[in-house]
Amino acid sequence: MTQNPEPASVRSAWVPDILGERYQQRTIPLGDDPDGEGLTEATLVRYSPSEPVQPVAGGPSAALYVHGRSDYFFQRHIAEHFAARGMRFYALDLRKCGRSQRRDQTPHFVSDLAYYDVELEEAVRIVTAEVGGDLLVTGHSTGGLIVPLWLDRRRRNGHTTGVAGIVLNSPWFDLQGPAFLRSVVTTAFIEVAGRFRALAPIPGKSIDTYGTSIHASGYGEWDFDLEWKPLGGFPVRFGWLRAVRHGQAVLHRGLDVGVPTLILRSKLSSFAKKYGPEVDVADAVLDVKQIQRWAGCLGDRTTVVPIEDARHDVFLSAPRPLAKAFAELDMWLDWLQAHRHKET
Repeated sequence: MTQNPEPASVRSAWVPDILGERYQQRTIPLGDDPDGEGLTEATLVRYSPSEPVQPVAGGPSAALYVHGRSDYFFQRHIAEHFAARGMRFYALDLRKCGRSQRRDQTPHFVSDLAYYDVELEEAVRIVTAEVGGDLLVTGHSTGGLIVPLWLDRRRRNGHTTGVAGIVLNSPWFDLQGPAFLRSVVTTAFIEVAGRFRALAPIPGKSIDTYGTSIHASGYGEWDFDLEWKPLGGFPVRFGWLRAVRHGQAVLHRGLDVGVPTLILRSKLSSFAKKYGPEVDVADAVLDVKQIQRWAGCLGDRTTVVPIEDARHDVFLSAPRPLAKAFAELDMWLDWLQAHRHKET
C-alpha cells in the first residue's frame, strides 16, 4: 500500500538545515498517515560543499542515505566522504523520524515497511532532477532492511533504473536474541499482538548501552539530538515489530534488488547490558552472524566485509575501524565504477 505525495506546487523549497551552512533540507509532504496519525511528511537533507563536487566517470552521481530505527541523519563526515568521492550527498529522514517527527505522532511507527516507498521514490525523483544520473543508496540497520525490500518491489513493478548500487551498514536481516524469539509460537504471537494491539509497547526495560557508547555525554565522541535519537531508543511497538518480521520473512525467501551490494558489518557482536570497553569494538545491537547468513538473499552480486573493532553503526566507529570502513567503501566504489564502465 502506498500514498501519493502532494502536487509539486505545494512541495517545499530548500531551507537551511540544523547541521550548518553547508546543509539544506526540504519537506516531502506524504498526505494522510495510513496508520491514522494525521498528515505525515519526510525530510530530505542535502550537503553543498564549498567546492563543487567533481563527478567520477562511470560512478553514481549522488548518494542517498537512509537511517535506522531511533535514528536520523547527523553524520557530517559521511556526507563529506561521499562528496570527496565525486558524489552529491543527500539523506532522508523518514516519516515520524528525526526532522520529520511530530509531537502527536508515534516516533518511527509504521505498520508496513512498504509505506516508506513513497518518500524513497520522491527522494529519488528530487535528487535525479537536481543531479542527473544514477544514485547509490545506503541504509543503516533497519534502513538496511527497508532499502532492499523497496528495491525488490521497485524492480517487480518495472522500475529498473535510477539506482546503481546499495551499501548496507549493519543491516537488520533477522531478529537477534535466543532462538525462541524466532520460533513459530513467538512469530504467531507477534502477528496477533501486532494486528490487534499495534501501538502497545513491548514490555521490557530499554537498554542504553550502545547509545551511551557513542554519545558525547557518555563514552563516545558523537553529538546528536537526544530527542530524535534517545540513548535507549524509542519504545518498540508490536505493530512495528510485526512489520519488521514480515519484511525479514520476505527477505529470507529471496529478493532481487537488481544492483550490486556492499555490506559492512562488525566482526563481532557483544550484547552487554551495561557499558564496558567491549561495546566499543563490537556490534552491541545486532547479531553479525545473522547478517552474514542472510546476505546471500539480496539477489545480485553481494560483497560482505567484516570490519574488526567496528560498532553497530560502522561509520560511528573509533578512528581506526572507521578509516578501515571508508577504505573498504572506496575500494568497492572503484570496482562499481569500473564494472559500470565495462557494461556501457
